[in-house]
Formats: sequence, structure tokens, C-alpha cells
Amino acid sequence: MINSTQVSYFILTAYLDSGPLKYLYFLIILSLYMLIVISNVFLIVVICMNRSLHEPMYLFLCSLFVNELYGSTGLFPFLLLQILSDIHTVSAPFCFLQIFCIYTYANIEFCNLAIMSYDRYLAICFPLQYNTRMTTNKVVIFIILIWLYSFVKFLITLSLNIRLTLCRNVINSVICRNYLIVKLACSDTKVNNIYGLFGIFLSIIVPLLPILFSYMEILKICFSGSKQTRQKAVSTCTPQLVSLLNFSFGCCFEILQSRFDMNRVPNVLRIILSLYFVILQPLLNPIMYGFQMSKIRNTCKHIFCKMLAGHKDPMQM
Repeated sequence: MINSTQVSYFILTAYLDSGPLKYLYFLIILSLYMLIVISNVFLIVVICMNRSLHEPMYLFLCSLFVNELYGSTGLFPFLLLQILSDIHTVSAPFCFLQIFCIYTYANIEFCNLAIMSYDRYLAICFPLQYNTRMTTNKVVIFIILIWLYSFVKFLITLSLNIRLTLCRNVINSVICRNYLIVKLACSDTKVNNIYGLFGIFLSIIVPLLPILFSYMEILKICFSGSKQTRQKAVSTCTPQLVSLLNFSFGCCFEILQSRFDMNRVPNVLRIILSLYFVILQPLLNPIMYGFQMSKIRNTCKHIFCKMLAGHKDPMQM
């Protein structure tokens, strides 16, 4: 029996012996990570450098893209190292750091999507009062509160885990997971379990309330409003709804896998679904918002046209 503060490492047992194929998997994961970084950084730069995009909706999007970089950086470098390694171990401090990054990423994502739905509710249902209700100062305050709230909330969870007395250091997963470490404890975990369920409620149910309220009100306006109002609602809300549904699916499987026995699910499928919300979401959001939102799409086209024109001018000279 050892105390979790004295554990030097954890063993991850879900990795499969892929032989020479591990180099192919490494290249695939590396390509995905590079694509995530390039696409999200590009859209952050586009929003920051163009004054026409300095509006509440795009500032919330900027926060969302920063969070995609934050979450994927908490996962991909670690995965790349583990894929090439023959021994799948992780130091205890890094394991807790990864748990902190991934779980705060999920919380920030839900809160960001919740405040974005409220922003769309104000824009569609109260267009004349929108600029006074959602000012730049309020946007900055909302973003700071989202990140601060997520960090503080999970720091409490992490502090409860670190104090546990552990009997084992073997985790049946490809990454470090909060509840799987709690399961390793031979001390009383009642407080961890209660706060864990309370944390799930705060992370999912609380953001879900403004999301449901906002979209119900938007639907009412769509059914009773003009064709132009319906088109505006569809064009701005579709990316958010797709992003929300996709992320919710990934998080639901993550919660089910942590809390219940999923041994009947094939190992490869379990690994893919467990990483789904951290891999697909950072890829999906830049594509959805980059292609679906006309203002961002037109700005990107303008930038690419200027870049092409710049390359042609020296050739003409």
C-alpha cells in the first residue's frame, strides 16, 4: 500500500502491441495534431487581426479555438511518445497534469458552447438590444470566468485525488483518467465519489440549461419570424449545434467508460471512442466555423487571394 503522493509512476495497460505499425500510427497522430494546431492557430490569427471580426460571437470563437489547442496539447504529445515506447508508463505528476488539462478542457468547452448559445439567443431574439446587452467588456468577463471557474472546480477534484492512499498503480487506459485513479485507492473514496458526481452535474447539466433555454427561444422565433430571421438562425446556430452534439456524444462515452464495466466493447473501439472528444472536436470546430460562417469564410478567402497576388507580383516583375 502506497500513498499517491509517493507513487513515482503509473502503468497504462490499454496499449496494443502493434509492432512496426506503430510508426504508421505515429505519423497519423502527428498529422492530426499538426492539422489541429495549424487550423486553430490560423483562425485565431484571422479573428485577432481583422477588426471586422472583433464582435462578441467571434471573440467567443477565439476562446473556443484556444481551448482546442489547450486540450489537444494535453493529449497528442503524450500519445506520440507512448506509441513509440515499448514500456507504457507515465510519471505521477505528469499523469495528474494530463488529467487536469483534459478535464478542464472538457469543462471549458461545454461552458464556451453554453455562452455562445446565449449570445445567439440575444442576437436573434433581441437584435436591437444586442449591442447593449453583449458588449466587448462583458465578453471578456464571460471568457475569464469560464476559464477561471473550470480551473478552480477541477483543482478541488485533483486535490481530493492526490490525498488518496493507493493499492495499485495500473490503469487500464491509453491516457490518465480521473476516476480510474480513484478506483486504485484502498482508502475511503466516498468524498471523491460524491464530489465526482457533483462535478459531472456542474460540468454538464449547468451549461446544458442555458443551451436548452436559448435554442428553445430561438426555435420559437424561427417558427414565428420572417424567412430572413430563419436563415440567420440556421447559418449561425448550425455549427454550434453540430459541435455541441458531437462533443456531448464523446463525453457521454467517456463518463460511461469511467463509471461502468466496458470490457464487452472491443478494445480498439473502446480506445477510439475514449479519445473521440479530444481528437475529433478540435478538428471539427475549425472546419464547421471556418466553412459555415460566411464572415470568417470570406475573410479567409480574402487572405488567400492576397497571398496568391503577392506570389504572382514578383514573377511578373
